[in-house]
Amino acid sequence: MATRRPWPRPLSLSGCCLLLLVLGSPRFFQSHAVEVDVKDHSNTTCIYAKWMMSFLIKYETNSSEYKNATLDLTSPNITHDRSTCGNKTHAPLLAVEFGAGHSWSINFTKTNETYQGNSISFTYNTSDPVFKDAKTKGLITVVVKDTLPPVQLNTVYKCHHLDSIEVANVSQFFWDVTLQAFVQNGTVSKNDSTCEADRTTVAPTTVANLTTTPITTASSPLPTTTSKPVEKPLTGNYSLKDGDKTCLLATLGLQLNVSQEKPVLVNINPKTTYVTGSCGNTSATLRLNDSNSRFIDFTFAVKNTSANTQRFYLKEVNITLISSINGSEPLNAGNNNLSIWDTFLGSSYMCQKEQTVLVTEELQIHTFDLRIQPFRVQDNKYSKAEECFADSDLNFLIPIVVGVALGFLIILVFISYVIGRRKSRTGYQSV
Repeated sequence: MATRRPWPRPLSLSGCCLLLLVLGSPRFFQSHAVEVDVKDHSNTTCIYAKWMMSFLIKYETNSSEYKNATLDLTSPNITHDRSTCGNKTHAPLLAVEFGAGHSWSINFTKTNETYQGNSISFTYNTSDPVFKDAKTKGLITVVVKDTLPPVQLNTVYKCHHLDSIEVANVSQFFWDVTLQAFVQNGTVSKNDSTCEADRTTVAPTTVANLTTTPITTASSPLPTTTSKPVEKPLTGNYSLKDGDKTCLLATLGLQLNVSQEKPVLVNINPKTTYVTGSCGNTSATLRLNDSNSRFIDFTFAVKNTSANTQRFYLKEVNITLISSINGSEPLNAGNNNLSIWDTFLGSSYMCQKEQTVLVTEELQIHTFDLRIQPFRVQDNKYSKAEECFADSDLNFLIPIVVGVALGFLIILVFISYVIGRRKSRTGYQSV
């Protein structure tokens, strides 16, 4: 079981719910731990929860572009008035309201032996200034069903590991979770039920899934492409399905170049990376989660280059680093003004040489052995590839070099033949 940090004992207020903000060191988007002790009218605890939570929301602007907004629970006006122990007609509810009209809640159900989360509801307000130039203003609600596996009654559910839920354009992140619903006799249990992620990956050793190598920079803190780990990243094969048909294929090795206080290179391990995303006729997104609190989103788009010609290209990259890397701050960064990996729609794009995608001055992506097809995949296979210039130049030079070598060899053979003929004639004349 993962080691958990000590937390102050929550205060006790009669006949109400208690929300305690524990101010700790910043982690992801400066989020803070939330501790809620839900009590009934007799001042008896029925739900206890303590967790870290943040949100990443993709929204459309007035210029029809898409941007990302982040929300956390640092707002001073967090309330919890809707939390309730429930009754015969209403399920127990854990709810918080924060910021400019945002709210989050989860309700619970139970059997004779277990309890579990039934649904999560998250409402965000795009009138909040954090949604700059949002095309749609107002409240938007997303609901997710079956959010928590069954937990034995009188048992506390604990999960240090990062978990995420994605629905519509919203990603919800949770970690350092301690939770018990249907608390018996008002006393939080001392029995723990640890999530599977914590059982299989102990927190202090999660870095083993990545190759992290410090970079030495002489005069500039900006990322460099000259200092590399001894080994390049492993190549991963990723795919998305629409129903039973493959709609996106991607093959590549990935390396993050993070330059903050201590610049580092991080190789993404495809063996521990999960893939999600979405497919469409003119837009597609590939999201990679490396199981170490790092998310990489690639967004592709289709453009018309002429009346009868369409091409696809990489339009946007977004990276969320929840866990720090060698002491660097967690960050969320993106570049939505890209126009690379460009090729004909219905083809695949391939580049075996290393390529660098600039996300920000502090963050780059290096790709290796790349092949991508986000649209019109047929029979679960790549279509004919259009190669990048680096590969094309190499393929062009190889036959030239071979041709020159063969020509030089032919010349040597010819010269040898001529010399041999002359020696033969000289021998005949002497006789």
